[in-house]
Amino acid sequence: MASSPWVVSDELWELVEPLLPKRERRCRYPGRKRLSDRDALCGILFVLYTGSAWTHLPQELGFGSGVTCWRRLDEWQQAGVWDKLHAVLLTRLRAAGEIEWSRAIVDSSQIQAKKGAPKRARARSIGAVRAPSTTS
Repeated sequence: MASSPWVVSDELWELVEPLLPKRERRCRYPGRKRLSDRDALCGILFVLYTGSAWTHLPQELGFGSGVTCWRRLDEWQQAGVWDKLHAVLLTRLRAAGEIEWSRAIVDSSQIQAKKGAPKRARARSIGAVRAPSTTS
C-alpha cells in the first residue's frame, strides 16, 4: 500500500532532521508545546501537494494549523534548510548515478541584475487636459 505523498518516510526524515534549526523550549513561561518538526513538514508537504490554502489545512490530519506550518516553512527558508536539503539530495543522486545530465537546463532567471533595471519613463497622460480655473 502506497502512503500519501505528504507523509514523510523514515528515510527522508533521517536526511531532513539534522538540517533543521534546533529550538530550545524556554524553562520559565514555556508556553504551548511546539508542534513537532516532522508533523510541520508533513503539513507543509500536504499544502504544497494539494495546492490548498494554508488556512484550509485539515486539523484532522494532525499536522497543526496552516499558519503554524507556514511559519515553520518561512523559518526553515530563512535558515537555509531547503538549499542544504537540495545539496544533500543531489549528492546522494550523483553517488547513485541517478542524475540524467543530458536533460539538465540552466535557468537564466537566477542571475542577479547587479545594477538594477533601468528606470521606466513616466507615462504621458492621454486624458483631457484640464482648463485653467476661471474663478480666480
